[in-house]
Amino acid sequence: MVDVPEFPGREHWGDLVAAALAEDLGSGDATSEAIFPAAQTGRVRLEARTDLVLSGSPLAADVFARCGAEYESHAADANAVGPKQVVGYARGRVIGLLAAERTALNFMQRLSGIATQTARYVAAVAGTRADIVDTRKTTPGWRALEKYAVRCGGGVNHRLGLYDAILVKDNHIAAAGGVAAAVQRVRERAAPGLLLQVEVESLDAAQAAVDGKADSILIDNQSPESIREFVERFSGVVTLEASGGVTFETVRAIAETGVDRISIGALTHSATASDLAIEWEA
Repeated sequence: MVDVPEFPGREHWGDLVAAALAEDLGSGDATSEAIFPAAQTGRVRLEARTDLVLSGSPLAADVFARCGAEYESHAADANAVGPKQVVGYARGRVIGLLAAERTALNFMQRLSGIATQTARYVAAVAGTRADIVDTRKTTPGWRALEKYAVRCGGGVNHRLGLYDAILVKDNHIAAAGGVAAAVQRVRERAAPGLLLQVEVESLDAAQAAVDGKADSILIDNQSPESIREFVERFSGVVTLEASGGVTFETVRAIAETGVDRISIGALTHSATASDLAIEWEA
């Protein structure tokens, strides 16, 4: 068993679940309502069809509850499960179970896909000091959920949005007239206590950020050989994060440079949905 991350508060997903069910059900499930008596009850099982890291169980429970059914989890989020492993059962009126099926699966398949992809990256850098970190490249409206899924896979969340940390990027630097000017304005005007990270593409830019008391440097779109130069010069001085075009084929070499963090947009924007299914229990 592994530690299960804290699930986001209902304010982050309650309306999303309601909208998803409304989108699917409309005026009602025409098929099920035509076949089954309103009072008929039954049970379904939710099972994995392939190896995956589970995420999104609380959402499945909420979807079933809104449809008048009760969901019982048999595998906790953040745990690896295999083919044919039952991860939960739902009981209730047949019409409610079938109404909830697709929406519950959509949430769990998406989030489990992110958790599974993250876990693959985490495994790829095992034995190095590098954490695998997500980005803001998330599905609109799903950010808190997708970042939860990253944590389920063993990854680390970057800032949640534009409000909880400062990241001075290339366009900020260009508009401000350089790294030193941008960092100076941040130090003069920003609210105290916010982490300051600066995106750089050269050692000189990194030095300017360090001179301005940046907390972290984001090394953008550099080869492992180039990243190693940043590590040799600034390791232990600031937190070093590599980013840009990271793949399964390159992540290990990047981690072996000695960087502290590797941020990967593909954790969320390119994850493939995991294969989960709901089956009727006789």
